[in-house]
Amino acid sequence: MQDFDLRDLKAFVAVARTQNFRRAALESRVSVSSLSQRLRDMEERLGVRLMNRTTRSVALTEAGELLLARVGPAMRDVGAALDQVRGLRDVPSGRLRINAPPPAVDLVLAPMVAPFLAKYPQVDLEIVAETAFIDIVAEGFDAGVRYGEHLAQDMIAVSLGPPQRYAIVASRDYVARHGQPKQPKDLLDHACIRTRFGSGAMLDWEFEKAGRVVKVSPPAKLIATYLGLALRAVHDGVGYWATFEGYVRYGIKSGALVSVLDDWCPPFPGPFLYYPSRRQPPPALAAFVAFVAEWRKRERRRSKDSSSSRA
Repeated sequence: MQDFDLRDLKAFVAVARTQNFRRAALESRVSVSSLSQRLRDMEERLGVRLMNRTTRSVALTEAGELLLARVGPAMRDVGAALDQVRGLRDVPSGRLRINAPPPAVDLVLAPMVAPFLAKYPQVDLEIVAETAFIDIVAEGFDAGVRYGEHLAQDMIAVSLGPPQRYAIVASRDYVARHGQPKQPKDLLDHACIRTRFGSGAMLDWEFEKAGRVVKVSPPAKLIATYLGLALRAVHDGVGYWATFEGYVRYGIKSGALVSVLDDWCPPFPGPFLYYPSRRQPPPALAAFVAFVAEWRKRERRRSKDSSSSRA
């Protein structure tokens, strides 16, 4: 079998089916001479004649009839399988696995899920929320989500959304009882809600203003690894909490929460979808990348229309 490839068998089936070298050559998109040579070489390697041919006709030998009976259906199955695989380009399907940090899942990816799955019903989406930095290829993910400073250089990166910012918030009751910090170091005198990551690290709170960067490590009245607990605690007046503004936007708008040190919390670029640089990404991933681009266009138009209406 190592002496043959699919082109040999395809050439044989084409000639056997049409019983005409010229028609078979046209179907196979090769010259008559190369097709004839391929079949002669095939017979030579097999050591048996497959067809009798004259200038006017082609007829299979007994060996040729036997080969066609066994190979013909198999070649049809191969063709059908290849057509099915090619069809995946037109109808994205299968599982799409994405690894992302929880804030990106909650604030950026979550609103996209239902519209994406409605548009591509044959795709099964799996999103794993994880704070640790992993090798997405080694862990079997099609793509990951990270912020710019953590992206590997050999990855393709696609912006998922507009800039984000942190907010330092406390309940209105806590602020009434304990006051507001005027600058970052004032937080050292307040009860605060801190987050410990899966790695065990509890990061400093970082602030920036006019090019000046300040880091503080305020006292932790509560350490929470679960977002829901921290959100409940800040509303219940436990202390100040540093988090993505998206988590507390409605609390600030309603007046339940007070945002402080806003001038020390500049916006930063939103998260990026990243995936390995390769010529043909899986169809489900290609569909998601195209969906993200369209989603971002709609979001920008919506934001522009909203700004115009306010003006």
